[in-house]
Amino acid sequence: MSTLDGAPTTTGDRTTVDRTPGDRTAGAPTGRAARALRRRELLVGRLIDVFLERGFAGLSVAEMAAVLRCSKSTLYSIAASREQIIVAVVRALIRRATERVEAVLDANADPRDRVGAYLRAISAELAPATPAFFADLDAFPPAREIYKQNTGFAVERVQGLVREASPGADAAFVGAVAGQVMESIHRGEIKAQTGLDDSAAYAALAELIVARMSAG
Repeated sequence: MSTLDGAPTTTGDRTTVDRTPGDRTAGAPTGRAARALRRRELLVGRLIDVFLERGFAGLSVAEMAAVLRCSKSTLYSIAASREQIIVAVVRALIRRATERVEAVLDANADPRDRVGAYLRAISAELAPATPAFFADLDAFPPAREIYKQNTGFAVERVQGLVREASPGADAAFVGAVAGQVMESIHRGEIKAQTGLDDSAAYAALAELIVARMSAG
C-alpha cells in the first residue's frame, strides 16, 4: 500500500470532514483539486482513528506524520498549525458521528423505539473512544467546546424525539431529565459517580428512558 503522499484512494475510504462554505458552493472539484481534497479526507479519517485510540495531547505533527506515513507538509494541507489540525479532526469526527446517528433513525418506527435507537447510536459512535481521548478532549478548550456544542444539539434532538413519543404532560419532564443526564455525561460527572464511560452512560440512559415511556 502506498503512503498517504499521493496515495491512490477508493470510495470505501471516504470520511466526512470539516469544510469551508466554499467547498460546497463551487460544485465538485475535479483534477488536481479533487485529488487534494480526497487526500485531505483520507488524512482526516486516519487521524480520527488515531485520536480515538491514543488521544492527541501528546502527538506532535511529526508523530502524526510518522503514524500515517506521510510528510509533515502533507498534514499541513489539513490546517496551518497543530492546534488547527486537531480542531479540524475533532470537528470531522463529531460530524461523522452525527450523520451516522441520524442515519439509523427509521422515520416509520415507533417513536419510543426512535428515542432508544438515537441514544444507543450515540453510544455506539463513542464506543471506540479511549479514556485518553476523552481526557484530551476535556483538556483542550477548542475541542471541548465542539463536543459541548454537539451535546447541546443532541439534547434538543432527544427532547424532540421524546415529545413525539410521549406527547403528554410528562414528555417535557422526561426530555428535561434526559438533557440533564446528557450534560452530566459531557461534564464527566456520570463517569466520576458511576464509573460508566460516555458510551456506556448513553446506553444506560437509552434503556432508562425507553422503560419510562413504556411504563407510561
